[in-house]
Amino acid sequence: MDLSIHYRNSSLRERIVEHIFVGDALRELWKEGITDIEVLRSEFDAYGYDLVMSRGHIVRHVQFKASTRSKPIKVSVSRSLFEKPSGCVIWIRVSADLELAPFYWLGGEPGEPLSASHDLRAAKGRRNKDGERLERPNHVYIPDAQFELIPTLRGVLGKLFGRLSDREAG
Repeated sequence: MDLSIHYRNSSLRERIVEHIFVGDALRELWKEGITDIEVLRSEFDAYGYDLVMSRGHIVRHVQFKASTRSKPIKVSVSRSLFEKPSGCVIWIRVSADLELAPFYWLGGEPGEPLSASHDLRAAKGRRNKDGERLERPNHVYIPDAQFELIPTLRGVLGKLFGRLSDREAG
């Protein structure tokens, strides 16, 4: 498959990846008998997140990043996400046919805010008419070393909400 379809149709791919993630996550939780999940979609990404997932008192503001690369290199994240009570970034490797895995995680424990090193560089935006890449307001680059490899969706759900079942105790 020609991978150029991924960047030529990036907005469509982003929507598909989000829908697959949410559907697969809800199915995995369903298998555990967990049905008290809320999923709220952001109309647009003005405050650094794509959707909100909640279970009980845990509310996660989630920013998705997806790429056909094997792992993240540096990721642009809105500073607004750091202000959310439990923000996180999920970077997803996407295959040519939109299979999702593995995942890379940036976030705190359930209920804890997102934190990263304080010496973050300002992110650059698209090129202006003169070909210059100007700083993107309110965005910083997070280096790949700050992301944790999570091989499975179940592992991501554990990062989002904590232990999912009694089988995971001890």
